[in-house]
Amino acid sequence: MENKEKIEKGATALGIEFGSTNIKAVLTDDKGAVLAKGSHRWENSLIDGIWTYSYEEIDAGLRSCYTALRKAVEKDYGVTLTTVGALGISAMMHGIIPLDKDGKPLSEFQTWRNSNTQAAADELTKLFNFNIPLRWTSAHLYQYILDDEPFLPQLDFVTTLDSYITWKLTGVKCTGIGDASGIFPIDSETKDYDQKMVDAFDKLIAGKGYPWKLRDVLPKVLVAGQKVGELTAEGAALLDESGNLKPGIPVAPSEGDAGTGMVATNAVAPRTGNVSAGTSTFAMVVTEGPLKALHREIDMVTTPDGAPCAMSHANNGTSDINAWHDIFAQFVEALGEDPDKYDLYTLLCRESLKGDADCGGLLNFGYYSGEGVTKLNEGRPLYVRMPDSKFTLQNLMRANIYSSLAAVKLGMDILQKDEKIKIDRITGHGGLFGTPGVAQKYLAAAINTPVTVLSTATEGGPWGMAILALYTIKGEGKSLPEYLDKEIFSQMKGETMSPDAETVAGYEEFIKHYKSGLAIEKSAIENANW
Repeated sequence: MENKEKIEKGATALGIEFGSTNIKAVLTDDKGAVLAKGSHRWENSLIDGIWTYSYEEIDAGLRSCYTALRKAVEKDYGVTLTTVGALGISAMMHGIIPLDKDGKPLSEFQTWRNSNTQAAADELTKLFNFNIPLRWTSAHLYQYILDDEPFLPQLDFVTTLDSYITWKLTGVKCTGIGDASGIFPIDSETKDYDQKMVDAFDKLIAGKGYPWKLRDVLPKVLVAGQKVGELTAEGAALLDESGNLKPGIPVAPSEGDAGTGMVATNAVAPRTGNVSAGTSTFAMVVTEGPLKALHREIDMVTTPDGAPCAMSHANNGTSDINAWHDIFAQFVEALGEDPDKYDLYTLLCRESLKGDADCGGLLNFGYYSGEGVTKLNEGRPLYVRMPDSKFTLQNLMRANIYSSLAAVKLGMDILQKDEKIKIDRITGHGGLFGTPGVAQKYLAAAINTPVTVLSTATEGGPWGMAILALYTIKGEGKSLPEYLDKEIFSQMKGETMSPDAETVAGYEEFIKHYKSGLAIEKSAIENANW
């Protein structure tokens, strides 16, 4: 079939992902080829010390993103979009949305960026002997309990952003296992929440007298290939403001952005991994079993089909790179020029290749929020240089990009050097890899491992979610790794870059400065409070 006919007949899949700064939609054909895209820009707000997006923004952003996709289909194919073969929702993982029995929010949506859960995370980690990061949903829930929030007796459903939207589209309270693994620890044998830890949590809060236990309020866990249900009439109306989208579309289990990143890079089999570089940056490595020790810097989560996976997650990724880009764009505008004419982002990234391997002694902390890996619960964006540092544009940009990968490197060092995890293949994806040969070169040096960037590198999570939606209706008994290998990636082109000795040595020098500079960042947090 031609693409127009595929769209008309619904031989397609739709993935929508809520990222930190953009909501993106990707429509693919039944083989995974991209047919159309749509996006909506949004930003989180810091209100009374809480990073959040309003519930009105969530609904409006969903509609706006879908509308952009629908209009792109109309423009490019002359087709009114009325159905798709399957759809799925993904979003940034973790955080918490608490709802009552009528589906009314009991408090604001707290995103992954919040670090007000230190006491809860510490206590649960000790209780379970399993690392519970500050951003996990269970940490947020237990912090509510420690804070004795008055709405807790009315609690009926506690969930994440992608699960919340999927519930609004289908009426089903569930989530994919990868997303669930950022809510509460998962047992990869049962493909469900770890029952011993569930029991320990229920015992911990038994004296509170709440009319619910943990499983009563958490979303049901599904694995890739299962079907949540179908798009309801109410869900279709929420998604498509034009009223043309028909209900009845199969809906895949929702997933977190970590899971969709794994799918988008074909990194769901043991000894494969990926690094996703965006507003947050994280590395995922599918392990052959549990880790030997508990590391507060490492999350143990799962792939969308439930295999154990180690995550080195950094809250702060490319935000400071974007901020510097905007400064240079303003300078170009001050000269009376149009910044878009110069493709400044690509230009600045390429200039960084001319910098010194160790960034000339420059050091950057793009900490817009707290950073769990370095055990800092708040952030202060900070640039540091010595009197004799080589303060050039090239080194400035190189330090920006190095820094966006630095916290993730610290976690990867634990996996590679302490845990001796074997990695056969690492794939990079996300906007940072959009300029060929730049971030890829620096990441290969940071982890001293060859890094592959596929032709779909910048499609990222929404494309990965569309592929999971396809797998729901076309998996035909294949395992997820088998389906991806044979049906999606068999003809996929990519470029692999191996680490070079000079950049490896330079990055190691930079990370030495980075570690010692953490004391400066800590002091900035303590003293910069205007």
